[in-house]
Amino acid sequence: MQLLIATSNPGKFKEISEVFNNLSVELLNLKDLGVDSQVEENGSSYKENARIKAAHFHEITGLPTLGEDSGIVVEALKDELGMHTRRWGAGAEASDQEWIDHFMSVMQNHPDNRGAKFFSHMYFINGNTEHHVIGETLGLITPELEAPIYEGLPLSSCFKPEGKDKVYSAMSEDEKNEISHRGEAAWQMLDYLKSFFDEQN
Repeated sequence: MQLLIATSNPGKFKEISEVFNNLSVELLNLKDLGVDSQVEENGSSYKENARIKAAHFHEITGLPTLGEDSGIVVEALKDELGMHTRRWGAGAEASDQEWIDHFMSVMQNHPDNRGAKFFSHMYFINGNTEHHVIGETLGLITPELEAPIYEGLPLSSCFKPEGKDKVYSAMSEDEKNEISHRGEAAWQMLDYLKSFFDEQN
């Protein structure tokens, strides 16, 4: 059995794969299949965008497919990021370093309002079978980058979860997956997928 994780983002694929590594299935991403990763994310919510990705790439490949949509809400920037996080500011084509440099320069104007919340929505589709889960993590944006950038996830170097003394990218893989928004969603999805694939065998 195979499971397509419908992303070409190496950071997202790595994080999700680390949680799913004891599934008895082969985990694939879009690059593995040589599939064009472009899809119009025109939903009005994270959930809708995650479903759009899952449905689009399931239709193309015929494989059980997981779509994920995530973003951050930063209190000081109101509705500027959210579902448009990676396309905000320096833009989707910017390198991780270019994107985070722009973001950190904007945040210098908000030294006393650095609260933030990360969201992750995952949507699984296989034929008529669909399943949706949500993960979220409260935290704050640090004044400076506190660790090297995690490839594909530049905010990992400056987002410190509530109650923790390290930013995401300074944590071990296990530590981060236990408390991160994407980890929370992935653990919930893992429970569902175990049952789903057991039934297929």
